[in-house]
Amino acid sequence: MKANDNNFGDRIVLPLPPEDLNLQLEMDIYARFMRHLRMIPHSRTEVKILTAIQFVSDMTTCSEAHVTKVLVDLGLRAPRFALPAEYLDFADSAITRSSHDFGAATNSLKDLDTHWAKIGDDRYTTKHMEYTDFGTSLFDSIQ
Repeated sequence: MKANDNNFGDRIVLPLPPEDLNLQLEMDIYARFMRHLRMIPHSRTEVKILTAIQFVSDMTTCSEAHVTKVLVDLGLRAPRFALPAEYLDFADSAITRSSHDFGAATNSLKDLDTHWAKIGDDRYTTKHMEYTDFGTSLFDSIQ
């Protein structure tokens, strides 16, 4: 009997289809993601996952963060590099909240955080650098 090929070593676990077949949006996101994942000509699986998420987002008119949330709820476990920045911002803020707060992490997000810790992904490596504008630039004084 052949096992499901949703495991790529220890770093990546692909999602499984939703158990409830009446969830049409989730099934559509899953099917488009898995179909497009096979067609991307790239050797790095992380890049293939991110590209497939972006493709599904464009095709379903859902945000990349929502597509990623659905896939994580279906079992996607991947390094932070493979996920969109807007989802990582949401995940970081949800994980730091108490479990009784509004917007706290779901069980699937907690499992993803445990996965990140297990594979050694640093939680805050994707934080954006913000530069302060000091008012005038060097070229403002040149006339």
